[in-house]
Amino acid sequence: MPQILAIDQGTTSTRAILFDAALRPLTQAQEEFPQHFPASGWVEHDPADLWRTTLSTIRAVLAKTDPAKIACIGITNQRETTLIWDRETGIPIANAIVWQDRRTADTCATLRAAGLEPMITARTGLLLDPYFSGTKVKWLLDHTPGAREKAAAGKLAFGTVDSFLIWHLTGGKVHATDATNAARTLLFNIASNQWDTEICALLNIPLSLLPEVKDCAADFGSTDPALFGRAIPITGVAGDQQAATVGQACFQPGMMKSTYGTGCFALLNTGAEQVASKNRLLTTIAYRLNGQTTYALEGSIFIAGAVVQWLRDGLKIIAAARDTQAMAKAADPSQDLILVPAFTGLGAPYWQPETRGAVFGLTRNSGPAEMARAALESVGYQTRDLLEAMRADWVSAADGVLRVDGGMVASDFTMQFLADILGAPVDRPIVTETTALGAAYLAGLQAGICPEPTKFAESWALQHRFTPQMETATRAAKYARWGRAVQATLMV
Repeated sequence: MPQILAIDQGTTSTRAILFDAALRPLTQAQEEFPQHFPASGWVEHDPADLWRTTLSTIRAVLAKTDPAKIACIGITNQRETTLIWDRETGIPIANAIVWQDRRTADTCATLRAAGLEPMITARTGLLLDPYFSGTKVKWLLDHTPGAREKAAAGKLAFGTVDSFLIWHLTGGKVHATDATNAARTLLFNIASNQWDTEICALLNIPLSLLPEVKDCAADFGSTDPALFGRAIPITGVAGDQQAATVGQACFQPGMMKSTYGTGCFALLNTGAEQVASKNRLLTTIAYRLNGQTTYALEGSIFIAGAVVQWLRDGLKIIAAARDTQAMAKAADPSQDLILVPAFTGLGAPYWQPETRGAVFGLTRNSGPAEMARAALESVGYQTRDLLEAMRADWVSAADGVLRVDGGMVASDFTMQFLADILGAPVDRPIVTETTALGAAYLAGLQAGICPEPTKFAESWALQHRFTPQMETATRAAKYARWGRAVQATLMV
């Protein structure tokens, strides 16, 4: 039977997962890599780490199978993270600027003050925020010696992580991305499905810098035979949140999913309708298949699983992420701490890059257990902020079921609180690593191995449904307290 290799290049680690033709995971390899924080609000990756861990995890998986069985490769990636490299050497001109990075906040503020945000939002579906790639590209060109001249001469290439990996996997033969990653750059017109020449000119970004944009299931070239012993076709690409939407089989308008990794990202399928948000959500591309674009409303939370990393690496009050579950359960019920984890600003629906985190309700009896519970609960509160905005934006976004995935959903405490504070069922599937699953499905679809979306949706399987247990009055009081905490944080 043919096999499908999925590359899941995330913010803190890279994974390679091997699936069989029925999309059952067979084996995987994972490797973390360092994060770099050269200044306050700056977050970078060494591009060599992205490529090195991609190669090593793929080779670790290939060592456990017959490489001849691998029919195709699917790639999913951290979105918005920005790289520029030399077309001749493939060497990046600087470190990758990560999606969490806030260094271009002033650039965004200047563009906003000039009254340009409505035009940019109408074309790209995005807001003027440092989160997106466009202002990062401008910053790299402006601050790297000689970059502007090389870019003008067509000697440089820009890409999100998928493009960078495709370039190197194909030995520099293919400079391409898919529609979902392009839609996160602030440079792509999501209605015309083309790079927006006016916005590119506004940011002084040459069109020669940009990759070709393809469907999510398409021919992205084949790997250099020297890498893995044979050429393997790359046939599926999607940004991580869109890949999770596909992996969760959210193919019908009104279906919602929320992924809990480093950040939290909720997507609501709006079908062929490009819904313009009135509540500072993003209008984006959910996926593009056979030239047909399906849109989504998206809410992005910058800090979800990262708040647990902070407990471990910053406060050092836990040894491992799994410790938070027992600690949260053991927390003193009378200690009702509220943690607003705005470590790199607040995302949707606030979009305040300069805001920083805060804790409310501290007493002399507050300790590690109470901090752990507040950290986990902050994810539920932020998710409700997103869903409230979605329901206000689109009448079809009924109070339905939320499908969840990502590493954090293994915590029963977190998922039960999520259902409680939402007042809605939360469904955890059997396969929670739906990001890689979505990438594998897209690759298999293009390769003729996997069925059409409606058939694939029939294979989605529930592991556990969390139903609301909290009383309505308690839910309302807790959410109101969260709202006051956020407002107080925004005022600092």
